[in-house]
Amino acid sequence: MTSEQSGHTVVLVTGSMRSGTSSLAGSLKHLGWHVPQPEVPASERNAKGHFEPRWVIEFHKRLMRSALVRPSDGSPRAEARVAALLEDGAVEAELRDWLGRQKEPHVVVKDPHAAWVLPLWLRAAEQAGRDLRILTALRHPAEVVGSQDRTWGEGRRTDAERRVKETSNTAAWLNVALVTEARSRGARRAFIRYDDLLADWRTALGRVDTQLALDLPLAEERGLDAFLDPGMRRSTLTWDDIVLPDWLRDLADDAWQQLGLLVADPGDAAAAARMDELRGLYDAHYAEAVAVSLDEARHRERRGTAAGADKIRGRLREERERRRSAEARLGSGQGSEQQDDDGLVARLFRGRGR
Repeated sequence: MTSEQSGHTVVLVTGSMRSGTSSLAGSLKHLGWHVPQPEVPASERNAKGHFEPRWVIEFHKRLMRSALVRPSDGSPRAEARVAALLEDGAVEAELRDWLGRQKEPHVVVKDPHAAWVLPLWLRAAEQAGRDLRILTALRHPAEVVGSQDRTWGEGRRTDAERRVKETSNTAAWLNVALVTEARSRGARRAFIRYDDLLADWRTALGRVDTQLALDLPLAEERGLDAFLDPGMRRSTLTWDDIVLPDWLRDLADDAWQQLGLLVADPGDAAAAARMDELRGLYDAHYAEAVAVSLDEARHRERRGTAAGADKIRGRLREERERRRSAEARLGSGQGSEQQDDDGLVARLFRGRGR
């Protein structure tokens, strides 16, 4: 083992939701890498395990909730919204301290949320004296869309709702891919296809091992043949199986081709340059879509504001009825309560929906 490999190395596994990140992190655990405890337990959607440190999941979720960003988010502004929460350095110090407490020399951390904060991880790891490697799981966007629908929407969506989700989830896949590729440049990184991992893990992980210098014990089986069951890949959709705007399908397909080049060579400059071009094209199309749907967005905002006001009025009425019941015997007057309630609601929602 080289001196570079003898230090404290952290492999950060990320990628779009339902891209095989759990299988990838689980493979590294089988090969001797440590998942910081406690782990998120196995669930119905990941029966073999998530292989996620609970601390990291909660850390990222807190950031995402504060920034109003989803793990798979199609907005080009999502990354900036998260970055705005990092400016005072407190979050960076929190992550640095957690990394510093990890004493195992070989640590694997998996969380798809990490795509939004790769620069944060790189800075915190350097400050903590940890050598960070970034490993991104790749899965064809049509398969990701199908897996997400199977996991979270199967049997609960109409055909129209499913088409909307197919578009939004493909946009999110593309946006996450563009952010992950751009923010991992300059770091030691590798990309791995989910179907390659399942079909021939020795070859797929062998490539990763060379690119990231992990010194994986690939000559030992360690139960991976049983763990990486090809039957885990239940979604096998193609572009023909989902309904998308032509421009979105074309951009996502182009990005998929460029990521394939990065699997072979993570430093492929031409592929990175093309991803930058796709970033500009996607942002322009997204801005057009936002402009076209502005009236619909305003309508939903106003409807939400009205629904919130009605909810508050309902709670105030319930409280008023409780007071009336308690004070009935005392003969207390209630004549001005409705006006007071309306005034309170107006103050709470003043300026919204305009």
